[in-house]
Amino acid sequence: MKLQITLSLAIALAAFGIPGGLAHSASPESTTELRIATLAPSGSSWMKIFNAWNLTVQKETNNALRMRFYAGGSQGDERDFVRKMRAGQVDGAALTNIGLGQLVRPILVLSVPGVFSEYDELDRVRTELGQRFEEMFEAEGYKLLGWGDVGKTRLFSTERIERPSDLKKQRPWAWKDDLIFTEFLKVVGANPVRLGVPEVYPALQTGMVDTLPASALAAVSLQWYTRLKYMAAKNSGIIVGAAIMRKDKFDALTDEQQKVLVETGARAHAALNKSIRRDDEKAYQTVLERGLTPVDTSEHDAEWKEAGKQVRERLAGRVYPETLLDEVLAAAGKQE
Repeated sequence: MKLQITLSLAIALAAFGIPGGLAHSASPESTTELRIATLAPSGSSWMKIFNAWNLTVQKETNNALRMRFYAGGSQGDERDFVRKMRAGQVDGAALTNIGLGQLVRPILVLSVPGVFSEYDELDRVRTELGQRFEEMFEAEGYKLLGWGDVGKTRLFSTERIERPSDLKKQRPWAWKDDLIFTEFLKVVGANPVRLGVPEVYPALQTGMVDTLPASALAAVSLQWYTRLKYMAAKNSGIIVGAAIMRKDKFDALTDEQQKVLVETGARAHAALNKSIRRDDEKAYQTVLERGLTPVDTSEHDAEWKEAGKQVRERLAGRVYPETLLDEVLAAAGKQE
């Protein structure tokens, strides 16, 4: 296991084009440490890249700057990360759309059904509107260090789910702060079981929850798939994420440290997205091999699309401006 982790870290370091050794010019007293919270489990694809990012930052600043990642939800759930950032207890966090939406509500436009289902669509949206979103975060006092994927969204369940109305007979999990999936369940007439991420696996064990949205990679990393039997063959979207830090903490860094953090962050997240996209597909194949049955929902595509359209329309004006939704759809190459 130790050899496997060492090799994984070496591969991640190679993605940055740096050797494995570190410079140690700065004394511990002069080293600035950035405290970053994440739900990503230790040893996961995310943490391998984050650890490599930290080593790169240390090397390129002669150890004057380093990042300390609190992995596996050791700092709580994403709502706790947001609260602790605001209180100054952590300096930043790697968040999914759920946490990002608590900082900048309109960012949730990237998570509504029907916006995009393929990575090239997501990439176009980030290219065309990325600067706009970064400015939104800065207006709220946060610096966006890089966009990170979490994988393609699929429904996992203990019973077959072929059409939206099937959800009414299930006990679907909705993240406590997930406005999008909660709204989707309202549209189709289903009742969510609202829990934090650390509560999901125990809820699957007891039967409190029997259905959930997740990427295959997340379902494997968190071991959720071991309590489920079916998953949608077709994904309904892509789970977006990003690394964020308090802007006052970023502004307190030297110009050179800011430059290193931004440039290495861009390289880290480019490597992360490449890794996650590959590993999510591998995880999908893994859960198939482990016995989960893929469910073809294409016969009921019209019902899924109509439910998604209702969600987009109901949230427009409440969660995000309708004009922003139109711009995102246009950038993704979608027609309303």
